Amino acid sequence: MNAVLRILAWLLAVALVALPVVAVLNGWVGAERWPLAKLRVTGDFKRVPAEQLRAVVLPYARSGFFAVKLKDAQDAIERLPWVESAQVRKQWPDVLEVRVVEHQPFARWGTDRMLSEQGRLFAIPPRLRNLQLPQLGGPDSKTREVVALYNESRALFAPTGLDVQRLEMDARGSWSLGLSNGIAVIVGRDDARARLQRFARVLPQLLDPQQPIARADLRYTNGFTLERQPAPPATPPAPVPRRVASNARRTSLPHSFFSIPAAST
Repeated sequence: MNAVLRILAWLLAVALVALPVVAVLNGWVGAERWPLAKLRVTGDFKRVPAEQLRAVVLPYARSGFFAVKLKDAQDAIERLPWVESAQVRKQWPDVLEVRVVEHQPFARWGTDRMLSEQGRLFAIPPRLRNLQLPQLGGPDSKTREVVALYNESRALFAPTGLDVQRLEMDARGSWSLGLSNGIAVIVGRDDARARLQRFARVLPQLLDPQQPIARADLRYTNGFTLERQPAPPATPPAPVPRRVASNARRTSLPHSFFSIPAAST
C-alpha cells in the first residue's frame, strides 16, 4: 500500500510540474485568459520618453501573464539609447512592472560616445552632441584608470585656478591632458601622478600673461620643458605729420594701397 501511495504522490508531483508547461504550450493560459492589463514603470525619467518605453514593452506584455518573456523584454529596454539598466517582473494577477535607470553623463569618450557616472559607455544621443562635458579617452578597458587620474588631476590643478578639460590615454598607455587656459600637457607613460604633481606645484610661478604657455612636456626624470606662444609684435609708433610751409608748392600724388601681411604665429 505504501508503494502505491508513493507512486501516486510521484505522479501527482510530475503532473503539477508538467501541467503549467503543457498549458502554456497549448494556449490554455494564453494572453486572452490571463492578460497583462497594467504596466507599472518606476524610475527618475529625464531623457527616456514614456511613449518610446511603452512601444518597446507592449509586444511582450501582449503574451499574457504566464507566457511573457521577461528577459527578452528587459534586453529590449536596455537597448534604448538612454537606458543604463532595466528590471522587468510580473505581479499577480495582471501587472507588468518595469524599473529603469537612466544614464547620467559624466564625460565624452572619444569622438562618438559618452561615459556615464556608473562607468558605462554609450552612444551620444543626437540632441546632446553640443553638451559641454570634459573630454576623456583611452582603451575601453581603461575607463576606471582614466576617470581616476582625471579626478586626481583636477584636485592637483585646482589651487592654480585651472581645470582639466581633456585627459586621454593612447594605445601605448601614454597620457596627455589639456587645461582650461589652453596649455597642452604631455605626461608620458611612467609616474604620471608624480609628474603632474611636480608640474602643478610650480605652474603658478611660470604663468606669464605676456607669453602664455602653449605646451608642457613632462617626460623627463627631474623636470620638464615649456613651449610658449610667440609674443605679439610691438605696435609701431604713429608717424608724425610734417608741416608744409604755406608758400610751398603743392603736388597731387596718386593714392596707393599696400597689403599688410598678417603676423606669423
